[in-house]
Amino acid sequence: MATSSITSALPHSPSSGIKALARFGFAAKGVVYLVLGTLAVMAATGVQGGKTADKKQVLQTIQDLPFGRFLLGLVAFGLLGYVIWRLVQAFRDTEDKGSDAKGLARRLGYAGSGLLYAGLAFAAGRTAFSGGAANQGGGSTQQSMTAKLLAQPYGQWLVGAIALGIIGAGLYQIYRAYSGNFAKHVNSSSLPADQQKIVFRTGQIGYTARGIVMAIIGYFVLQAALHSNSGKVQGTEGAFDLLAGMGPVVLAIVALGLMAYGVYMLVQAKYPVLRGV
Repeated sequence: MATSSITSALPHSPSSGIKALARFGFAAKGVVYLVLGTLAVMAATGVQGGKTADKKQVLQTIQDLPFGRFLLGLVAFGLLGYVIWRLVQAFRDTEDKGSDAKGLARRLGYAGSGLLYAGLAFAAGRTAFSGGAANQGGGSTQQSMTAKLLAQPYGQWLVGAIALGIIGAGLYQIYRAYSGNFAKHVNSSSLPADQQKIVFRTGQIGYTARGIVMAIIGYFVLQAALHSNSGKVQGTEGAFDLLAGMGPVVLAIVALGLMAYGVYMLVQAKYPVLRGV
């Protein structure tokens, strides 16, 4: 079954404009993850200029390229498109998840994903137009927000719940990679048949690596909750550093996986795999 026929069967299918924004969003995510993984691979292999980085530091790397501010502006536009599409998914239910508890949880997840990338889109846009530093205050922002939550009544429980949610989301990425549902979406896409298996394997590797990194970040947040110490919170850079402590080969494998996820996002931009796009 082709993607177009699946999409037409959905009662709240997004407009062509929203679909275009979604595809720009996939492309922008692909660029971010490709750069993120490349920097980590370079760090693992000792190549000069390689470093473990978070997503906002990736924006700085893009900015430093020739025509970097223009490229960063395109990334910002793409990420904004991704945010809009995720919010449309959540509120118009373009994936037809329904309004039961499970469906609402999935739609809430779409909204959360959109809001998460809204911060990155804002940082990219601000940097592209102002020429300032893209990574200013990235890690400290996460820690300061955690500190405010910890200061609230039952703050440790709240941060702990968030940590478990992040860990759960990471494990779900791994589950998604090997579930039959993911294979079904790839096989029903407009990809040529001889390329579907390659894309499927690339997506599996990418989702697995992304799930590992997310689970590690959730572990850091859980440590912050258990010790009531916001300084324990680390982002992608901290996850890479932990992996590097296990050996450069471990870091390189996960970093290559994130590059695979970036490639899969670029494929998504050209041959939409998800329903509703």
